[in-house]
Amino acid sequence: MKKFRKVLDGLTTSSPGGPIGSPSCGSAAGTPTAAPTPREIDVQETLISENFQLCKTVRHGFPYQPTALAFDPVQKILAIGSRSGGVRILGRPGVDCYCQHESGAAVLQLQFLINEGALVTACADDTLHLWNLRQRRPAVLHSLKFNRERITFCHLPFQSKWLYVGTERGNTHIVNIESFILSGYVIMWNKAIELSTKTHPGPVVHLSDSPKDEGKLLIGFESGTIVQWDLRAKKADFRIYYDEAIHSVSWHHEGKQFMCSHSDGSLTLWNLRNTTKPFQVTFPHGKIQKDGRKESCKPILKVEYKTSRSSEPFVIFSGGLSYDKAGRRPTLTIMHGKAITVLEMDYPIVEFMVLCETPYNNEVQEPYAVVVLLEKDLIVVDLTQSNFPVFENPYPMDIHESPVTCTAYFADCPPDIIPILYSIGTKHKKTGYSQKEWPVSGGTWTLGSHTYPEIIITGHADGSIKFWDASAITLQMLYKLKTSKVFEKPKPGEGRAAELVEEDPFAVQMVSWCPQSRIFCVVGISAHIILYRFSKYDANTQIVSLEVRLQCEPEDVISPSENENNPCFTEPGSHSPQPHHQHPASPGNRTPEGMKDSVPCLKVKDRMVRVPPGYQSDLVIQLLWVDGEPPQQITSLDINSAYGLLAFGNCNGLAVVDYLQKTILLCMSTLDLYGATDPYQRLTRSPRRNRQSTSEFCMRGLSNFYSDSKKRIRTSYQSLTELTDNQQSIDMERSKSPTSGHASRRAMLQQLHGVTMYSHDEHHTTASYCWSERESRENSFSRSRSSSVSSIDRDTKEAITTLQFGESYGRKSDALPTPCLWVGTSLGVVLLIPMSIPTDQEERMEEAVTIGPSGAVLMLKGSVLRFGFLDCMGALIQSPYEVWRDLNAPEDPDRPRRRKLVHFSPSSSQDACGEGHLAVVCSERQAKVFLMPSQSCLFVHNITESSFVLRADVVSVCNSVCLACFCANGHVMTLSLPSLRPLMDVNYLPLTDMRIARTFCFTNGGQALYLSSPTEIQRITYSQEMCDNLQEMLGELFTPIETPEAQNRGFLKGFFGGNAHTFDREELFGEAAAGKASRSLAQHIPGQGGVEGMKVAASGVVGELARARIALDERGQRLGELEERTALMMTSAETFSKHAHELMLKCKDKKWYQF
Repeated sequence: MKKFRKVLDGLTTSSPGGPIGSPSCGSAAGTPTAAPTPREIDVQETLISENFQLCKTVRHGFPYQPTALAFDPVQKILAIGSRSGGVRILGRPGVDCYCQHESGAAVLQLQFLINEGALVTACADDTLHLWNLRQRRPAVLHSLKFNRERITFCHLPFQSKWLYVGTERGNTHIVNIESFILSGYVIMWNKAIELSTKTHPGPVVHLSDSPKDEGKLLIGFESGTIVQWDLRAKKADFRIYYDEAIHSVSWHHEGKQFMCSHSDGSLTLWNLRNTTKPFQVTFPHGKIQKDGRKESCKPILKVEYKTSRSSEPFVIFSGGLSYDKAGRRPTLTIMHGKAITVLEMDYPIVEFMVLCETPYNNEVQEPYAVVVLLEKDLIVVDLTQSNFPVFENPYPMDIHESPVTCTAYFADCPPDIIPILYSIGTKHKKTGYSQKEWPVSGGTWTLGSHTYPEIIITGHADGSIKFWDASAITLQMLYKLKTSKVFEKPKPGEGRAAELVEEDPFAVQMVSWCPQSRIFCVVGISAHIILYRFSKYDANTQIVSLEVRLQCEPEDVISPSENENNPCFTEPGSHSPQPHHQHPASPGNRTPEGMKDSVPCLKVKDRMVRVPPGYQSDLVIQLLWVDGEPPQQITSLDINSAYGLLAFGNCNGLAVVDYLQKTILLCMSTLDLYGATDPYQRLTRSPRRNRQSTSEFCMRGLSNFYSDSKKRIRTSYQSLTELTDNQQSIDMERSKSPTSGHASRRAMLQQLHGVTMYSHDEHHTTASYCWSERESRENSFSRSRSSSVSSIDRDTKEAITTLQFGESYGRKSDALPTPCLWVGTSLGVVLLIPMSIPTDQEERMEEAVTIGPSGAVLMLKGSVLRFGFLDCMGALIQSPYEVWRDLNAPEDPDRPRRRKLVHFSPSSSQDACGEGHLAVVCSERQAKVFLMPSQSCLFVHNITESSFVLRADVVSVCNSVCLACFCANGHVMTLSLPSLRPLMDVNYLPLTDMRIARTFCFTNGGQALYLSSPTEIQRITYSQEMCDNLQEMLGELFTPIETPEAQNRGFLKGFFGGNAHTFDREELFGEAAAGKASRSLAQHIPGQGGVEGMKVAASGVVGELARARIALDERGQRLGELEERTALMMTSAETFSKHAHELMLKCKDKKWYQF
């Protein structure tokens, strides 16, 4: 160890960059900056490339832009298709599978092969696909591409292998599901209609076989023509010509009647005995007007006609409301006998489906539920109760209840936190749900062995926060917190509040959570921070508010020292701005010019508030208006419960708050933090130019703050909140740099953080950057060509991009670690600010925390993103924290509540390893490892030259640590620590959009997540171990179930009911009878095998057991037959032996001549 310490200390003098650690101190990826090699540094790195593999694990949330719905009544699984070509298959909780068509074409229709473990999808590119669901990750077995006709409707009869396909030209084709080959049997539109008809009937909108006779096919055309086609005789039984366009058709189970829904809002009931006119015409929502005419109604898009043994039939349909009821919400109408129930929906209805007890269409249907697929929700209505309650949805379909604006992911949480959050969250759940079990209960899922507590936190545009239990690749809502309750509601027309009519003034920008101390911090878009403490008891509380004044110009910043070059301040209480409570706007808050000054954006409630158990607001911090300019967005935040401190920064400067004493300790501009150690030479300018330039970068007036926010501030999450994206590419601004016409890193950072920031290697232009919504759409992140500049203009906004508290060495001369604040800026500068914090509990609440002058100054290329600390053995050093204690709990005189702190000091974790620790610093361009306190740069790795890092985290994987990075070009990378060796580099997302850039986050255990669409969270893993165990963690979609037997029809029904059961489709549609279809009509794309092959290849424990049992039975049968044959042979052998013996005795005494 002595040799190790000498080697590291020697790097200080041998490093070309000196203590600053300039980029010249090492450019080779993962190489040390001086003579020693990684072998000489005694850190045993255990991670290798084979430990890493990137793959998707599971997708949560509501399918984005749904288009189709299907249900298997035997397997009881549900499928939802989407506009982007995705298919979600849902069963019991835990059974949730996502499939994606490679073409990305919208899914038009879904058809289950009932109880066969297969699904047919029809897509907008006129391709049919057959999916194998008998494996945990479904795959396409066959595809059939139609070349000359467009698919409009599909129908697959129960227990049939022939799929009917209707087209836009009005023709009906038939596909063999097993071979996925087109039959030569075609029903042409001109054969289906009468020859005397002069007009085309339109596309096929309905196909169904008659419940009475499977040899009769009902074809519905859009124009209103209905034809029943006799498949055997190849002719029409009857034709119906109706004036109104048809949208859907539904049979009565006896096959004697069917019902149609029409474009004029009417329902027609037709009887097969007389097809010349409808048996009944009704306008369910059309009233008779005074002049005797029916009022016009909207189209009824779908109707289902279902019978029940114990009650009247159900007629369920969507649409049909009268046009004069403007503003009415979309409806689902349930007609049961004479009772009509109208269910209003929150979103437009995409599709609905009635769930019935039987899969046979010629039996009494017995409907028990209705699945309703809405544009942004999925609900199931219970039909067995008269008030039609909805079932409680067990899936996390409400992630997007308010648009998601930020995410956080925590693995290996304390095991007690999930039950506590769940117990409090259940108290606020909605009631009135159906008492019956969720009807979509198919598949099997078991809790895997590789599970640990995981929590996902989502922040939303309305200011709400949701905690989700993400353990074992499931997602369950735990607890919801509304941050808007801290503030008064802005009332239009009342002075300052009239200008605050913002769409989402409480939108969450970032969150910080300490699971051990249960302290939670929220940063909002209105430049506010709310600190929450957790309590199991309700309380009456007065919300404490602090107001902080951070501004652009150094001459206006309230600095603790008059001397700009002397940042030393040990008595912050006498110099830093004092906290003052919230106060209303008044003329005194306006400058003589009428500009706003010292006014926060939101008004905190100034009265006693009763708060329920859970997270309770303890402190609100707001940035103030300064000289008519609104506060800049907060770009970084860190909180430490052991220190009782909170630090945050933006493009103007840094502030540190003591949340225990509710005081502001530090409030300085970024430039003043440097003092004499500023690594840049800054150009001074005249005050007039400074003010003019500032007005170009900042907002001009309170009203402009919110009107322009869609161009600048709200752009940071507008692509997250829009639920109607027209493209999957990036939402960002075009760079105004004269050297590039592409979207630059600067523009992306302005969208991500809502501020104007520059990196020291970015080309700086003096032209003002203006936002243009017309140019706000770009297809990819692109780096503008730039040159490094050593002279920075005074108006450059050097933002605070990352902060972290921890035990470290503020100066080279420090012998022992002390509490420090690590500060990273957008110019690639790292500052260390040492602090002195009283250790005694009484002293901590009374004495002030003192903050020393800035210590070390380190530099990297690009904006600093993340800090991490390792001991000299390479183990991760966690930040110190306070053990949670409930401040509202009743006092116990025997056990007084004292602060219990847990420290992870670098010196305490390594008695034999010497002093010091390793600091990992990652910027958007490179990563460096420094030895503290000598500040020597040990390793440097240039992560990317053509792109830039969006997210970086020091995470634990396979009982070791690594640096995980996500780049703007879609690459996911991992680097070893401390040597920064590249371990994995995968081009995961070819085109990254702003939503993914904003919500991507890593966590321990080799996991990560991002918002794949405005409504869905995609979880991925980069751990080989988890990829290997993924099959065990996923649910089984298919379960071997006996198909229910058809009811006995009885002698009379069987005798008089026609020859429905003698219909042989193979005889009609097979190649021998119908011939081959035209090769140019459709192209067959073979997959991995037919249905028989699919059945043989069925995976899963149940399937294996079933096959093993069959094999054993067959083996036993063969053994029995062998035993019988052996017994017969033995009997015949004994008989032969007996006869031979008798013959021998008979001939024994005879002479040769006697024979």
